[in-house]
Amino acid sequence: MAIRNVVQVGDDVLRQKCFPVEEFDEKLWKLLDDMKETVKKEDGAGLAAPQVGVLRRLAVVDVEEGYFEFINPVIVSQKGEQSGWEGCLSVRGKSGIVSRPMKVTVVYQDRNGEKQTVKAKGFFARAICHELDHLDGILYIDKAVHIEKA
Repeated sequence: MAIRNVVQVGDDVLRQKCFPVEEFDEKLWKLLDDMKETVKKEDGAGLAAPQVGVLRRLAVVDVEEGYFEFINPVIVSQKGEQSGWEGCLSVRGKSGIVSRPMKVTVVYQDRNGEKQTVKAKGFFARAICHELDHLDGILYIDKAVHIEKA
């Protein structure tokens, strides 16, 4: 496993739409392992592939509910609303207030290509939505109603 460099705002890769993952192989597993190590080192709640320069639809989330790997994720339902502060490993030194769903249901594939479903609420739902936005080239600063320097 290796720590990957986290791409910073201004790099075009963060604004591109990611391609689906089609190969569930050792290369994918290494990327996932590297992303896990990177998000832990950076003390983040999640990390999406474009944040490490890879235009593939995958993200990792590491929150109180556990560590999750989302490959080709799709939010299939959402309920409620929450607003709160968010930061991003790719937007250092800033945070902003963003509105997100309170609850989401996500269908995704695991590292072996098996279909999975997870229901998330609160901060877990917020983290998932934040990371999945990255897969479509959207940053939290695009949705924030208020941004401050940290």
